[in-house]
Amino acid sequence: MSLGLLALICVAGLAGPLLALSRRWGPPVVVGELLAGVALGPSGAGVLHADDASFTFLANIGFALVMFVAGSHVPVRDPALRTALPLGALRAALVAAAAVPVAFVIARAFGTGHVALYAVLLASSSAALVLPIVDAMQLTGPPVLQLLPQVALADAVCIIALPLAIDPARAGQSALGAAVLIVCTIGLFAVLRLAERRGWRKAVHQLSARRKFALELRINLALLFGLGAVAQATRVSIMLAGFGFGLAVAAVGEPRRLARQLFAVTEGFIGPVFFVWLGASLDLAALGHRPALIGLGIALGVGATLTHLVARTTGQPAPLAGLATAQVGVPVAAATLGTQEHLLADGEPAALILGALITITVATAAAVLAARAGPAAAPRPGPTG
Repeated sequence: MSLGLLALICVAGLAGPLLALSRRWGPPVVVGELLAGVALGPSGAGVLHADDASFTFLANIGFALVMFVAGSHVPVRDPALRTALPLGALRAALVAAAAVPVAFVIARAFGTGHVALYAVLLASSSAALVLPIVDAMQLTGPPVLQLLPQVALADAVCIIALPLAIDPARAGQSALGAAVLIVCTIGLFAVLRLAERRGWRKAVHQLSARRKFALELRINLALLFGLGAVAQATRVSIMLAGFGFGLAVAAVGEPRRLARQLFAVTEGFIGPVFFVWLGASLDLAALGHRPALIGLGIALGVGATLTHLVARTTGQPAPLAGLATAQVGVPVAAATLGTQEHLLADGEPAALILGALITITVATAAAVLAARAGPAAAPRPGPTG
């Protein structure tokens, strides 16, 4: 890949912020980046090719960082979540239970056989998308507080379950690799917590800020890529490495300086490269040749919405149930794994993304309705640390 193509990819990534300019109706930034990749990929102009080795390598780095940022958005340090955790866990479990029969019907109707994969997709949610929407729309009150652990649990559990669901034939190997990766992640968390308690992290932070060394960013990138190397060695997706390390950093308390640096690296460069690559890898021509795949995407989006509405039986307001429908990380990871490992038929990754876009549309509209309904009685406490 030439520097000219890399410049083109960076310019294409600007489509995300441009489409997201409207705070009320603008889609998430990733939507514009995906569309730019589709427009420049084989389904469009044919300028970008997802099988280019350099492009794929940069996309893998972006995949790890995007999942790291998603994990770091899970509010594991918010003390108010402890009181809301039981109800949030109950709702996540109800949604997961409801997802199984819906997934079975969709898999049988379209003849794909991916019951487990669809169940994971239908039950998933996206903390990286829901939390910014909650903040942007200034949604407050106990119902919103109860929503957060539901979304966080669904996000984390589905990310871990996805590799097992998408390739059942390698479920045992994937489970073993995931267990090794989880142990390594817990070990990193213990080291990070020790560094925080002993004051080592603060000392490094002060030195880095004084000398402009960006040491925190360098160290965390080295740890992330090291964990990614463990994932590759155990034949586990690097998404688990990124998401797990993000959770570990969130549990210790992500320093603001590091958060700003990671935002600059991920959202400003490597994240758009990944989403443009993903858009270029989607075979929209297959959707045209197999219109049933369009129906599959619609069924997944609508099915996810209906599945999450099951939480209404526990008293959750309908707009918040719709907001919990939002999906980004899990469908994107499924499409990426399905493309890289050839686990999905031509056009199926595009159908998964279509389903995700429908859930994003539902979640955006639901957030507007929730905001119009007004805040609830009690405000949502902000995260600590």
